[in-house]
Amino acid sequence: MNRFFVCALIILLKITPAAHAQIVTLDYYFNHETHKTKDGVKRFHYLWDDEQNTGFSIWGAIFKANGFVLDTLDKAPTLANLRNSSIYIIVDPDTKKETANPNYIQANDVEQIALWVKAGGVLVLMANDSANVELPHFNTLAAKFGLHFNNDLPNHVIDDNHFKDGEAVYVDNAIFKSNPKIFLKDVCSISLNDPAAKAVFKSADGASVIAATVKYGKGAVFAVGDPWLYNEYVNGRLPAIYQNDIAARELTVWLKKQTKK
Repeated sequence: MNRFFVCALIILLKITPAAHAQIVTLDYYFNHETHKTKDGVKRFHYLWDDEQNTGFSIWGAIFKANGFVLDTLDKAPTLANLRNSSIYIIVDPDTKKETANPNYIQANDVEQIALWVKAGGVLVLMANDSANVELPHFNTLAAKFGLHFNNDLPNHVIDDNHFKDGEAVYVDNAIFKSNPKIFLKDVCSISLNDPAAKAVFKSADGASVIAATVKYGKGAVFAVGDPWLYNEYVNGRLPAIYQNDIAARELTVWLKKQTKK
């Protein structure tokens, strides 16, 4: 083989990045709920491999259909252990009611996550109603991006005869281009404290922002006041008029477009 050709090929291989699947990492550290079963103490709630109502297996399948590899992080986030992740999802950080010794978000966690987003990471923050999520420490992270989860309860739904009280009203449909009819029950609202933050949708009465986005450096943040896309609310639990499954697909496509890796 021509020596010049061999040298050129070696140089090309060195400067051409290897193709690799993008990784979406789900936090298992700040949310680490357990419960007792006949087989002992088990993890549950918002797990990729949980196919029950409490899991994220449906959303995980949507990510995989869009070319992602699913991963988890069961330790404090750092630039080093997030370096291969394109998307990092933090859902419903634990309270002491849920976990005896919860891992609260600390100042160093905030700085490490912010550096990762600034460099091009895409962060998803999913809160919950204030009775079921640890808001004070979670808000130290949200504040880094000009957001604040409030101690309130918009879209309160008292029973299955009042689904309409859990509907969302679009402010901006850049993410959800088909305008799917979506449902979020018992959420917390989000205050936007940075001009760069944009409301995505509001509560059923139009009074409260319950989902928002913000650009940060080369990265982006999507925040929502509820875990929302776990199996119970994308697998037919809702009346047929609601399209959370379509919303899950469209959000995943948007998140992928925000990634820089």
